[in-house]
Amino acid sequence: MTPQTLTQLLSAWSDGDKAALEQLMPMVYHELHRLAARHLASERVGHTLQPTALVNEAYLRLVDQKHVRWQNRAHFLGIAAQMMRRILVDHARARHYAKRGGGAPVVSLHEAPEVSVEQASDLIAVDDALTHLSELDARKGRVVELRFFGGLTVEETAEVLQISPNTVLREWATAKAWLHRELSAPCGDRPTT
Repeated sequence: MTPQTLTQLLSAWSDGDKAALEQLMPMVYHELHRLAARHLASERVGHTLQPTALVNEAYLRLVDQKHVRWQNRAHFLGIAAQMMRRILVDHARARHYAKRGGGAPVVSLHEAPEVSVEQASDLIAVDDALTHLSELDARKGRVVELRFFGGLTVEETAEVLQISPNTVLREWATAKAWLHRELSAPCGDRPTT
């Protein structure tokens, strides 16, 4: 699949062409499954949500997107990553609240060259911190979402956000430092900027 073919199919789908959607989904299924497997890699053994179920749920939400003007592969994967994040967080919150009655624990995000799913074992705490970051700086929040949850490269992230790769790298570094500080702080000492 060439990027041009994928972009043409996404555009046709945006214009309401159902046949384009039928051609498109087998082409991107592997990418969606890779994203789903990445998201679920850090979950506990026996997690009830499997990659195929996550892909299927994301697919159902994606086909319901009536007013999205798909730009390219990176844009599509960015939206898919955002949907998978929501599905996983909703699933985690439901299980957590049902099992423990609420109150997500604080987790530590170890300093590393890259933020990884393995480092952030508590998806709820990461989601809460990312939501807080997005309220303070929407672009930094979006960079983290695309890189951390979406697995997009710096170049793909730059393309989705229509900024330079150098800007993505700066925003990524700043956001990682902020998230590390946010996730490492005791609940009462959470930073606000």
